[in-house]
This record gives sequence, structure tokens and C-alpha cells, in this order.
Amino acid sequence: MLSIPDTIQKKRDKLELNQKDIEFFVQQVVNNGADDAQVGAMLMAIFLNGLSSKEIVHLTQAMATTGSLMEWPEEWKDTLVDKHSTGGVGDKISLLLAPALAALGLKVPMISGRGLGFTGGTLDKLESIPGFRVSLSSSEMSNCLEKAGCFIAGQTDGFVPADRRLYALRDVTATVDSLGLITASIISKKAAENIRALVLDVKVGTGSYQKSLADAKVLSKSLVSTAANLKISTTAIISNMDAPLGKTIGNSLEVREAVKILRREEHNNDIYELVTTLGGILLLSMNKVKTIDEGIASLGETLKDGRALLKFEDMIKHQGVEEKTARELCHGCIDLVLPRAEHVTAVEAQSSGYICGLDSLLIAKACGNLGASRFRAGDKLDLSAGFHLLKHVGDYVSKGEPWGEIHHNCSLSKDISQLLAESISISDERQFVSKRVLEIIHS
Repeated sequence: MLSIPDTIQKKRDKLELNQKDIEFFVQQVVNNGADDAQVGAMLMAIFLNGLSSKEIVHLTQAMATTGSLMEWPEEWKDTLVDKHSTGGVGDKISLLLAPALAALGLKVPMISGRGLGFTGGTLDKLESIPGFRVSLSSSEMSNCLEKAGCFIAGQTDGFVPADRRLYALRDVTATVDSLGLITASIISKKAAENIRALVLDVKVGTGSYQKSLADAKVLSKSLVSTAANLKISTTAIISNMDAPLGKTIGNSLEVREAVKILRREEHNNDIYELVTTLGGILLLSMNKVKTIDEGIASLGETLKDGRALLKFEDMIKHQGVEEKTARELCHGCIDLVLPRAEHVTAVEAQSSGYICGLDSLLIAKACGNLGASRFRAGDKLDLSAGFHLLKHVGDYVSKGEPWGEIHHNCSLSKDISQLLAESISISDERQFVSKRVLEIIHS
């Protein structure tokens, strides 16, 4: 007979857990056969001693099957894809990528999350659109995929319940940063989506959880190999998160920027590079194109000719947004739809020169102090607050010239001003602006 104490002891003593050990533990987590102290002890044993690649696969499989797997019509099986990002600053890629892929005939059942700490949450951003619903039933998800080709929604109660409890306990036991637990958490949810192909955007830099390229590579390889063992065709890119992605940080500000790109009113090289690369990889994984370059070009065309915009409009309508509101957002006056902050305050450069750095983490912390992100789960957000970059790395700025704008409803504290002042680095020499995509990791 297996027991929780014996299983904990086995991992504590650095012995490898077999499939039955792991399945037993996960079932006890879901059925409350293990109390919080016991689950916490196991998490700490895993954190300290690690998991082998075999253990990670067994844990991922066991977690994925604790709830209801998503079920789709048989005729969709060769079209189902998704993308996951490890979290960054100003990351609004999903808002563009999901409808762009749908415009090319793929189905994108994207289960996303909320922001916590310095990272923004896709669900929070979308909720700045009046009427948008992130809580969908299984039938509503199927309807969205059938009619719009994509949805972006939150987890249902029956979706990988093991992860919900394990994640909550990891947060309070200082075991979040475990490679095996991170991998199992991410891939179990993607496996439960019942998709054929997955692309991962693993961030590295100041505005990400992975601070070094070496750490990002280790995580990427763990994610890709685990997903491959679960028969999901998976590729990871490693992307630079030292500077914010795009021009805006903050919920409604990021939606506004994404919609303007879809409406072909703005262009941003960083965003375009990431969206088209991620999409091109998925098109290649699904054998829709012969090369990544061909996939990049096909994805780019949906942004240029308006097809991605129309799919975005379809998606938000099928997720609760009134037709007239969706039409106004996508074809009319964006500012009549999205919330706007009461105050906009310029931030001026303290010296002249070329911008050689914009620290994502410091800018994100400043936005958090404005109310744009959560410090604790359950914190109420100010959806209109955030920061708009007027200058980027490589640009020249004169002393006294605005390089950004604070969008706020609260009074500005010294902490906010200090964080933003420290976030910008200026040099006499112009710095080379590197591409966002640093490396591609294949299965």
C-alpha cells in the first residue's frame, strides 16, 4: 500500500519516484487525501532534490488527467494549436496571434491567466473591453472555435484541478522556482487542451523570471521535451525581455496598442517579429507551410490585409462583447470603448544622448504602484493605468524631452518617479538594437 509519508520520504531521500508513486500523490492532492503540510513537504522535497525528466513526464501526465480534458470534433484534430508565454512586460502577443492563426484556418483554444507581480495577465487586459467574458463553459468554448476560430479564456473549475492546488501551495512554500514543477504546471494545462501543436515564448532578461540565457535554455528544453513525450509537437523560442515589448504597459493601453496594430494604424517591429515568428513556427508544425519563412510571411499577411482584425472582432463578440461595441473598437473610435486614465503626465529625460536601456522590471514596478498590476491575488486593478513609451532603445533623446507618459488616476508618489528615473539609461554612443528572438529550441 502506498502512503503519503512514504512517498514524501522517498523523494526526501533523493530516490526516483515511479509512475504509480506520482499518480498516487497527485490523486491525493485532488481528493484532499493529503493535507497542506504534506503537500508542502513534497513540494519542498521536489524543490531541493529536483525531478528527473521521467518524473516530470509522469507528473505532467498525472496532473493533466485530474480534470476534464477538452473535447473537440474529430475534423478539427489537425487544426488545434496554442501558444504559451512565461510572462513579461508589455506582452500583448496573444491578442494578435490567436486571431491571426484563426484567419489561416487553425483553431486556437487559448487558456490564459491573470497577472501577478510584475507580469501582466492576458485575461486582465481583455477585461478592459466592456462586456468581455473570460469565463466560458465547454459549449461556449466550442462555439467560439467553430464561429471565430479562437478564444482566450480562464481555467474552468474542472480544468486540471491538481495544478490549481499545487500552484497555490507553491506560492506560499517558496517552491515556485522549481524546474520540474514549472514544466508540469505549464504542459499539463496544454495537454488538457487536447491540441496538436504548441509554441512557447520563454522570456529572458530583467522583465522575466529567467534572468540568464542559460536558465532560459534549460527551461525551454524541459518544456519542449516533456510536451513531445505527451505527443504535442512543440517548439520554444527564447525572446529578450530586458526592455518592455511594444510601446505600452498596462491593461487597456496594451489592448489599444494591439487593436491599432490590427487596424493597421500602428506598426511595431518587436511585436511584428514575435507574432509572425511564433505563428510561422505553428504553421510549419501543422504542415501548413514548408519553411518558417513561408509561415512568417503568411502570418504577416493576415495582419496587413485585415483578416486578423476581423477574427479578433468575431472572437470578442462570441465572448460577450456587444456587436456595436466590437464594431466601434475595431472600426470606429477606440477611445469611446476602452477606459482612459484621468491624468497623463510626461516623464522627461534628465540628460541628452542615446537610450541604451529601458529596464522592464523597474517600469513594471512603477505601473504596479499605479494600480496596473497585482501585488497579491485578489487585488483590484486600475485597468486604465499604465505607461506609454514615446522613445525606445537606440533613439536619441534631448534633456527635458518627454520619453514616456504616465497614465494614472492616483497621485504620483516619489517611488513611481524614482523607479522610472532609474529605468532609463542614456549614453553618448548609439547602441545596437538586437532582435527579440534570441534562439529557437526544437523538439
